Amino acid sequence: MTGKVRARVLPASQRRSLDELTQDLILSTGDTASKRSAFWTMLTLSSVIAAGGVLTDSTATVIGAMIIAPLSTPIMGIALGSVQRRRTGSAAIVLLACLLVIATGVVMSVALPSNYDLLSNSQISSRTSPGLMDLIAALATGFAGAVALARRDVAAVLPGVAIAISLVPPLVVAGVCLGQLSGWLALGALALFVSNLFALVFAGMVVFASLGYAAEADRAAGRPARGASVAMALLFVVVLVPLAANTTATLLLNAWTGRTKEAAEQWLGEEPDATVTSVEAASRTMYIHVRTPGELPPVKSLLDRLDGRIPDGIPVVVDTSRGRRIDAGRVGG
Repeated sequence: MTGKVRARVLPASQRRSLDELTQDLILSTGDTASKRSAFWTMLTLSSVIAAGGVLTDSTATVIGAMIIAPLSTPIMGIALGSVQRRRTGSAAIVLLACLLVIATGVVMSVALPSNYDLLSNSQISSRTSPGLMDLIAALATGFAGAVALARRDVAAVLPGVAIAISLVPPLVVAGVCLGQLSGWLALGALALFVSNLFALVFAGMVVFASLGYAAEADRAAGRPARGASVAMALLFVVVLVPLAANTTATLLLNAWTGRTKEAAEQWLGEEPDATVTSVEAASRTMYIHVRTPGELPPVKSLLDRLDGRIPDGIPVVVDTSRGRRIDAGRVGG
């Protein structure tokens, strides 16, 4: 059954040879000087572009940086080297590349004012709180990328893979957050990058091993395959724990926010034209935004309604704005 699926997904007539993959993914083979020159040049430029896109909150600019970023090449080189059971130097290149991109983010963060709200920037906020769905999407994208690399006829999808799996932008965001002394946000962005790194390496190892590339390699060279498996297992745990914890926290927070809004609406039920405009949680505090033309009911009744619906000890702040909503009719009516 497995053989039939592999034959359909990766038909023998379209499979690339091990030599072809090695030339494309391993920067220490062939014309090493040219390969590394191209890699570091494009990585530096993509880092600057990504940083500019992040700081200006420009999605189009960040997407452009994703397309030209070459970081997936040595990451897939790690997968191929692990399957071949030999050292390729790809891991060292990835580590140095990460440091370069983070440093670029730190340097360019000086353009931000000291009191800048990082979470008001969608490019930052979307990359500092990853969850399990991010990992699932990254795994699917990793398999798409590995299949595209292994087949000759679907290479055109690689730019889409580069957009779907974010590598340089979260590292830039980590650097920007470090530059603004926001360590927790930087850790969130790094968690997103590490989850994407794991997805690419894992998917690459599965696809490359299924094609029999390991059998063609010199098994006597390098460290044993068991070492790569143990490393992947540890990396999976490192990725899964924070993502699962963050997903759980997000689900709980959404539930508490919904219960708070429901209780607040019941609290204002007898006040004409009084409405709950929004409820949000920030800095371990529940903020209830209310618009009312008159006085509010006693807040003690609100706290009583919230008792048992949200955990004890959470501060509740009611933010009111005076005014009322008027149905003015239709223009020209």
